Amino acid sequence: MNSETNWDDFKTTLALIKHGTLAKAAAELNVTYTTVARRIARLEEHLGERLFERLADGYQPTEYAHLVATQAETMRQAEDSLFRQLQLKDKKLSGPFTITSPQLVINYFLLPVLQEFKSAYPDIDLYIRATNDFVDLTRREADVAVRPSKKPGESLKGLRISEQKNTWFASKELVEKLEKDATYPFHVITYKAYSSLPAGFAKTFPNAKISYTMDDMIAIHGAAKVGLGAARMPLFLGSQTPELKRLPHLTPQPYSDVWLVAHPDIWPSAKVTAFKKIVLKHMKQMKTIFTGS
Repeated sequence: MNSETNWDDFKTTLALIKHGTLAKAAAELNVTYTTVARRIARLEEHLGERLFERLADGYQPTEYAHLVATQAETMRQAEDSLFRQLQLKDKKLSGPFTITSPQLVINYFLLPVLQEFKSAYPDIDLYIRATNDFVDLTRREADVAVRPSKKPGESLKGLRISEQKNTWFASKELVEKLEKDATYPFHVITYKAYSSLPAGFAKTFPNAKISYTMDDMIAIHGAAKVGLGAARMPLFLGSQTPELKRLPHLTPQPYSDVWLVAHPDIWPSAKVTAFKKIVLKHMKQMKTIFTGS
């Protein structure tokens, strides 16, 4: 066994066990699939053991690969912990800082926050990960997250910055018709998790019919904007869309709260603290948009 091993090779082993294919592992590591293959071959040569069986449908890890992965995970956790401790001790408001949040929260809430934050701290290099996925803050995939959630997560430190409610929105033309006649027939756009209309909604609007089912809120929001039908969405989203208006006769319902979260190790850090202050300032100004009161 050659002792001159590369830490990147161990991380690549973890990614390949997780995903099973060179392409998917490469996507996680932001390298080419040939780089993944080269790193695995190099580590196998260094260790003198075969780590993966090359099969037609992907890479099958051997018992040696799982042994390597166990130790590599411990090494990665130690690396993550070290860099978080260094970040906590760093008092400079400069350098890289990664924020993650869903696209709609960024567009309808965070953009002025980011503008003020960058203006106040021009030496901070912002990277924004716009995604609905829960980015792993423990693995330093981002420094902070602003996201709707029922709770921040057991391994994270969080601050609930606002309650949130949702209700139904539609084009102004449709809402005007329903204000005059709740029996007016119309189309409904629903999220894929809901196969039927809520009882109260169906009772209020007896001739509403589910005509579109979608798996993304951006798509649902866009469909409602162009008049395809009524859709349920967070108040902060519908109320800031000029093309939309709230359906009559309905009371907004509780929705996932909005949280600002980070790993406990870096929660007190200078950059997180500075960002938190600006987020809270803007949320105080916009709170009624999220709650309707």
